[in-house]
Amino acid sequence: MKLSVLIPVYNEEDSVKQLLERVLAVPVDMEVVVVDDCSSDKTWEALSSIQDPRVRVFRHDANQGKGTGICTALSHASGDWVIIQDADLEYDPNDYPKLLQPILDGKAQVVYGVRNLAGQRLFFRLGNQFLSVVTSLLYGTRVSDMETCYKLMPREVMVHLNLQPSRFQIEPEITAKLLRQGHKICEVPIWYQPRKAKKLSPWKDGLPALWTLVKYRFGDVGAGSSKQ
Repeated sequence: MKLSVLIPVYNEEDSVKQLLERVLAVPVDMEVVVVDDCSSDKTWEALSSIQDPRVRVFRHDANQGKGTGICTALSHASGDWVIIQDADLEYDPNDYPKLLQPILDGKAQVVYGVRNLAGQRLFFRLGNQFLSVVTSLLYGTRVSDMETCYKLMPREVMVHLNLQPSRFQIEPEITAKLLRQGHKICEVPIWYQPRKAKKLSPWKDGLPALWTLVKYRFGDVGAGSSKQ
């Protein structure tokens, strides 16, 4: 069972090499697909110095957003399973085995890593909690952390979500389409350490996230069902 780690990166020169070291140290059969979203700092130089054969690096010619970076990474992935990984060190790749365990036990096909948001700034924490509550109400199932980065599923399932290029709307889009297509989400607690400086904006990204949840609840989800 091979895991594809999808890493969208934008202006993370201070953390991306350390993040990759942590990912590659995890005892899991994996490939790592990194997409530099046209960083304006030295991120590309840092990525270009990586020599590990498990790592493949791609670059956008223009900044297009996290969601587009994930779509590009997915198009190059070849593993049986995929997981999204941010490059800012908020998440610990050592949680991969924990997230894979329900799959190995035959209890789940889609696994979300659920964060403890106590360390987040109040406005961000309330926003995350609100979006998770809205998701649960709209889709009739409990989702504790809709915005979590750690979403693990079969590669073919993610491919059939027909994800659209976007900024941070990728998180609600993935969740909405999974639930609309009948997939059940298994939740596993993970380590999480929020950083102070965030690229997302509560208003610029929060409102589109809310609209994305509503849009895919009552509109066309694109690809046909691939229920597992």
